[in-house]
Amino acid sequence: MKNTIFTRKLPIPQEIKERYPLSDAVAETKAERDAEIAKVFTGKSDKFILIIGPCSADREDAVIDYTARLAGVQEKVKDKIIIIPRIYTNKPRTTGKGYKGMVHQPNPEKGEDLLEGLIAIRRLHTKAIEETGLTCADEMLYPENYKYLSDILSYVAVGARSVEDQQHRLTASGMDIPVGMKNPTSGENSIMFNSIIAAQSPHKFIYRGWEAQTKGNMLTHAILRGYVDSNGLNIPNYHYENLIRVYEEYMSHDLENLAVVIDTNHSNSGKKPLEQIRIAHEIMDSKRYNPDIDRMVKGMMIESYIEDGCQKIGEGIYGKSITDPCLGWEKSERLIYDIAESL
Repeated sequence: MKNTIFTRKLPIPQEIKERYPLSDAVAETKAERDAEIAKVFTGKSDKFILIIGPCSADREDAVIDYTARLAGVQEKVKDKIIIIPRIYTNKPRTTGKGYKGMVHQPNPEKGEDLLEGLIAIRRLHTKAIEETGLTCADEMLYPENYKYLSDILSYVAVGARSVEDQQHRLTASGMDIPVGMKNPTSGENSIMFNSIIAAQSPHKFIYRGWEAQTKGNMLTHAILRGYVDSNGLNIPNYHYENLIRVYEEYMSHDLENLAVVIDTNHSNSGKKPLEQIRIAHEIMDSKRYNPDIDRMVKGMMIESYIEDGCQKIGEGIYGKSITDPCLGWEKSERLIYDIAESL
């Protein structure tokens, strides 16, 4: 590897965890939340999951502020909805260029520092639980990094570009929290279902220098996020007919726990964040109309932050996304209450 320079050896996850441990109270909160969330995906609870938050976590103060606002809403809708704040600390880049998330750049306006990034994301997720009582979701972009947050997260998403990767599938098979497998950017449901089958199965493989053996994760499920056709057009897959097809495909596979989460942004909205409101209402209409869809659709993903839209790095608008545009707080809060009323 002549073109690779090994700059410094980073602490292993155990070392970071020992340096920044969880309190007993936080660990207890996570255990309680994990149990409640698992009941939704196994069909033992009819509560609805909302994975909601910024496209990317860019600064600690704004993310904690936003998460605290969610905590206030959670208390009001707790009989019907479980809110899982979306705190995404690493971002996939199609060409490898652009902001790759807090794990790379704890400060988006400064250079990359992966050690400080690992510390920053652990501190952020821990602070979110300590100050709001809500355990959060993150994307597993790098399977080998998952262990740095494995004692903190209550939900993991595998993105559209990663869902075909063997290491993502095998790592997911060893988790004991829900893992959502997105449909790929091509929109082929068979790839998504193959990833679910793989993650629900036991495996033996190499992980972080160890021979690892997993039991299979029965909480692995599908995420529908739309796709891009051969002409580069965004094609949604949240409509009633799409959901009927996914239900039939689920029934044709030997899978545990019928469960789908629908991403209201990305190719489903064409990255037009205001469309998420209309899309969410349509999904709820489909759930009310068809009992099979109602049983299958366990929740939604919504991209939301304090301010509507997005900004360029350096503009400095507090609580406004520096990646994909998001739905602002006032609209997001109203949408959560509307969803609760329709359940």
